Order: sequence, then structure tokens, then C-alpha cells
Amino acid sequence: MTTEFKRLGKRGSYRLGRLRAQGIGVAGPPPPFRPSFARDIRRGPASAWLLALLAGALAIWGGAVAGWWYLPFAAGVAAGLANRIAGWRTRVALPAVAAMALAGWGLPLIWQTAADHQPYGAVARVIAALGGLPGTAAAGFALTLLVAIVQAAAGYWLGRAVTPRPADE
Repeated sequence: MTTEFKRLGKRGSYRLGRLRAQGIGVAGPPPPFRPSFARDIRRGPASAWLLALLAGALAIWGGAVAGWWYLPFAAGVAAGLANRIAGWRTRVALPAVAAMALAGWGLPLIWQTAADHQPYGAVARVIAALGGLPGTAAAGFALTLLVAIVQAAAGYWLGRAVTPRPADE
């Protein structure tokens, strides 16, 4: 029994080293961890995306001038459909769609307020007061722009949801 205490902890004392002799090699180090939350798929060129977002902002602008309040939603649906094909991640595409809606409704709102000298500020104050916000024109404009962003985000979500995912290769 004393000989076993002397062998305890010494290399090769319990025949564990013979596995290598039978042709079983030592496992190599694991591959380095690369975190990713989406498949590695091809993405469309950024210039095409920028042109599409600019076209969407211009369409929203034209719709805002014509009184078509639902155009941010329609542009968001189109962006969601195109994004499923192009493959941009949602954390990149959704802020871009929000910026598209903000520019599409914000610029004509500023343009009409500054150029036409119409009482849009008074209307914005009334909208803000009716909405329970402070009765300032900035709060009314912010609420209007928030509605455009929410419409575009909901449309983007719907466009992504109805488009099938590409087949895995």
C-alpha cells in the first residue's frame, strides 16, 4: 500500500498515457470564438441602400405635401421587403428607416413653416396640448415626427415578417 502512495500523481502510473500509443491523438485547441448574432450572408451595396432611402424620403416628402399621412408606413414596408433580400441587419436598417421617415416628414414640415409663413406653429401647439404634452410648437412637431418614425418602423417590421427567409446553403 505504500508503493501506491508513492505512485500517486506521477506520470504514467495509472496507464492513462497509453491511449496515445493506441493511435488516439491529443485534441487540438478549440477554434477562436467569434460572436455573431446572424448568419454570414451577402449584403447589398451601401450605395444602393442610401439611394433607396433617399428615394423613400423623397416619396414621403411628396406624400406629406399631398396630405398622404400613411406614406411612412408604405415606405417602411418597402424597406422591409428590400432588406430581407439585401440582408442588412435590423440594428443597422431600422435606424436608417427611422432617419428616412424623419427626413421625409421633418423637412417639409420645416419648409412649410419657414417658407409659407402659415400658422403651423399654432396648429402644433394645439396638437401638443390636446395630446397632453406641453403646449409648445416643438412638442407638437416632435409628436408628429414620432408618429412618422413609428409608422415607418411598423411598416419595416411588417415587410420583414411577410418576406420568406432565404434558404440556407
